[in-house]
Amino acid sequence: MDDLKIGVIGLGVRSSLATIAHRPGKGSRVVACCDRDRRMLNAVPERFGPATQATFDHRDLLDADLDAVFILTPDSTHEPLALDFLRARVPVFLDKPMAITTEGCDRLLSAARSCDTALYLGHNMRHMPVVLAMRQIVQDGLIGEVKAVWCRHFVGHGGDFYFKDWHADRRNTTSLLLQKGAHDIDVIHWLAGGYSRLVNAMGGLVLYGDLTARRERRPGERMTDWFSPEENWPPGSLRDLNPVVDLEDVSMMQMRLDNGVLASYQQCHFTPDYWRNYTVIGAEGRLENFGDDEGSVVKVWNRRSDYREEADLTIPVHTPEGTHAGADSQLVAEFIEFIRKRASTLTSPIAAREAVAAACAATASLRNGGRPVDVPAPDPLDVAYFEYP
Repeated sequence: MDDLKIGVIGLGVRSSLATIAHRPGKGSRVVACCDRDRRMLNAVPERFGPATQATFDHRDLLDADLDAVFILTPDSTHEPLALDFLRARVPVFLDKPMAITTEGCDRLLSAARSCDTALYLGHNMRHMPVVLAMRQIVQDGLIGEVKAVWCRHFVGHGGDFYFKDWHADRRNTTSLLLQKGAHDIDVIHWLAGGYSRLVNAMGGLVLYGDLTARRERRPGERMTDWFSPEENWPPGSLRDLNPVVDLEDVSMMQMRLDNGVLASYQQCHFTPDYWRNYTVIGAEGRLENFGDDEGSVVKVWNRRSDYREEADLTIPVHTPEGTHAGADSQLVAEFIEFIRKRASTLTSPIAAREAVAAACAATASLRNGGRPVDVPAPDPLDVAYFEYP
């Protein structure tokens, strides 16, 4: 079996996915890289081999005879970069979020369909063991028909991760309901078996907006250059914030899905702990996860009682080694198989688009007094095209 020839656009934190994909002699190898940071390009020979092409301009890779390309760049660049490669008929792995507008997502779907080019979205949480365990419980009917879902996300490292660089500027991200929430909204949709069609939201920049310790832009600096868990507390002591900080640091959205399920999502970026907690309520019980890495469990209650910590069913979740609870390795393996065979996938371009659409509509609501906003449906032609076998 010949190795797939892989290109990589963006050599930052998420380029760990490219490292996973680089398996010379075992099915895939990175042969070309693009980044605007010379430091990253200088490290290419050591990371991927001395023969690996390295360039500042992604257009140099459009005709480089690639079998696929990983696009792992800042959010606002996803759409233009992916459009170029889709139109060049190079299969694309696009990290989440798909784009920073609903319209941008629809342009990507349309381009992939019209050019008949493979498009894969990096929603790695669909491969996380805790999410798969919750979905299996739902599919097995252990809580009956799903009626409501909610998720609380305490983003304990939010100040360092999202308010010291490009993330903090809404021109680059739209909102953290989109940038960070796209994962959770997608999981909510997946567990509920439907997509949001009406949303509303409230939130604000209630803490980091008051901090005056900003810094000048330093091109090429990465989050890993400054992140220190010990220095990230209390949040009010945070220093060196991005010059522009205009994103909400706490947000709450509500959703009505097309199948009648009601859902909510809450996100806070200045909690002392990092924690993501889902609750799914069905007609015959409820489930809840406690943790999302090794040692976590999913509990199911389906007998009437007063509050009790002991559940009727407790499912331990085994987490393989690797980033994001082992999900990144599964994500890359699925993408490689998808490119080779157009095999079915857990991820979905339509689902990725629907997560962005819900988040964008919620952001519009949040910034306009919490009024309800309709979420536009995708083009039926795109939906039909992306129904992979």
